[in-house]
Amino acid sequence: MRKLIESTFVSLDGIIDDTGPSTASRAEPQHWGQPYWDEDHARYSGGLMASADAMLLGRVTYEGFAEAWSAREDAVEMNEMPKYVASRTLTETTWNATLIQGDVAEAVAKLKEQPGGTILKWGTGELDRTLVEHGLVDEFHFWYFPVIVGAGKHLFEGAGFDTTHLKLADINRFDSGIVVHVYVPK
Repeated sequence: MRKLIESTFVSLDGIIDDTGPSTASRAEPQHWGQPYWDEDHARYSGGLMASADAMLLGRVTYEGFAEAWSAREDAVEMNEMPKYVASRTLTETTWNATLIQGDVAEAVAKLKEQPGGTILKWGTGELDRTLVEHGLVDEFHFWYFPVIVGAGKHLFEGAGFDTTHLKLADINRFDSGIVVHVYVPK
């Protein structure tokens, strides 16, 4: 069975993104995270990408990633990797992506049953309610950045699922101050 890994950037005050519509662009991870993107960051991120042969994305992350990565010639691996997009509003996709039709939990469970490598999910959002409720995430990689943002959307804000206990499986420290906590279901 394939493993589903979720990887998310988090500030020390629990911010993962701005609130939409934007109330604090400073809350966007590309603004507060970028000063910490160094060789350690690239190596860890590259390792996650190398272990994966597919990506699972919610609509917001898909649209942001497609805009940021699709035209980059230095992102061949990212651009060629198959992507599965969960959305209630999109009717079509580009960027080597397939729109998940019907029941998302059922579709992701079937995807995990297929032969292949890891499925990598970047970002935390609405899709997580379904994934966590159905026990579909095998590992969470929370990248804690040494920054306090002060405004924005918090990790799992509004997710609405029951208390979920996790077990700390690993900790990775970077010279920049980023600490990646890896958690698995308990």
